[in-house]
Amino acid sequence: MDIRAIVMGLSFAFMWSSAFTSARIIVSAAPPVSALALRFLISGLLGILIARLLGQTWRLTRGQWRATIIFGICQNALYLGLNFVAMQTVEASLAAIIASTMPLLVALAGWLVFRERLAPLAVCGLIAGVVGVVIIMGSRMSGGVDLYGVTLCVIGAIALTVATLAVRGATSGGNFLMVVGLQMLVGSAALSVVAVATETIHIAWSWELIAAFAYTTLVPGLAATLVWFLLVERIGATRAATFHFLNPFFGVAVAALILSEPLRIYDIIGVAVIMAGILAVQVSRRDVARRARAG
Repeated sequence: MDIRAIVMGLSFAFMWSSAFTSARIIVSAAPPVSALALRFLISGLLGILIARLLGQTWRLTRGQWRATIIFGICQNALYLGLNFVAMQTVEASLAAIIASTMPLLVALAGWLVFRERLAPLAVCGLIAGVVGVVIIMGSRMSGGVDLYGVTLCVIGAIALTVATLAVRGATSGGNFLMVVGLQMLVGSAALSVVAVATETIHIAWSWELIAAFAYTTLVPGLAATLVWFLLVERIGATRAATFHFLNPFFGVAVAALILSEPLRIYDIIGVAVIMAGILAVQVSRRDVARRARAG
């Protein structure tokens, strides 16, 4: 892995993790579902425009259309929609920690549902991930935490896991940015229905809200997706996924820096354990892929 790939991986992890902090700012001043629907509408249209400028086409394969619909609903509408609602009462750092367990959930579901064999290192990683979550949740619950918001975050992480497993390999065949742009429009449409039915538009305008919305739309929404695509092209999906182990650290660090959320000793210990677990799972997957290619 060269220096450029490392920089790209670090940039992706930071941008992905920082989205929880900017989302926390948004939902404190605007209706969460409506704000997210608008964000996806803008991001989706920009993504499609960039895709067309790059010569990508609307003609997607059946698998790509399936990925577009499933990810649009499960990732954009359910996962992010539930997280936006939850962050009205849940700290950005906790939402980021729960979301960052997705690679562990994917590995666990692959073992339980698809009967994929887990190497001993992966098993250790899953155990470490569970231990890390228990450490953090035990500390948070003793200090008081909104269980309804936590439940929404957990359901969101499960929805993203289901989508990831359901469309594995379905986005291959080119037109990646077009697929991403269309996914966002699907999410925007689904969220708009919910927003009209459940929310009243009331916005406390401020420069912080405008900056957070612009950042969320352009950086985690588009830039992170593009960097991820380029990183996967450069080093492959399995090696690129290793950078996910940094998400808990960046999520907690950015929330502490921007929102002044407290850094608790048990949070630090739990994040370190979760990071080790995610890294172990991803390294194990990389080793399995390497042996499969060699065989």
